Amino acid sequence: MALDNPYPNLPPIPRPNEPIEKKRARLVYQSRKRGILETDLLLSTFAQKYLKDFSLERLEQFDKLLDEPDWDIFYYATDKKKIPERLQDNEVLQMVREHAKNESRVILRMPDLDLDKSKPE
Repeated sequence: MALDNPYPNLPPIPRPNEPIEKKRARLVYQSRKRGILETDLLLSTFAQKYLKDFSLERLEQFDKLLDEPDWDIFYYATDKKKIPERLQDNEVLQMVREHAKNESRVILRMPDLDLDKSKPE
């Protein structure tokens, strides 16, 4: 049986009633651990810069974007692949695309983990 897609997506895990701070922390982690360095760097620096101020609606848009395959996210962000209809209205993807331009020519590196949050009180 031939696959139409070399990396078929699994359906997203439903997370009903996920508290907003837990969602934010999960998305920060998922932004860092994609599996492809280029996408890790792009999304982790984006998350560090923007996620702390995102509303629930924007967090959900970012979550939906993270359901896409890594290379697709990278190609959408760098204008190498046409954005599919389902993501056309995703404001966060547009923000990621602007972030990918790095117009200020800042040298990007993986953000440090905030270890203070993981310490027991």
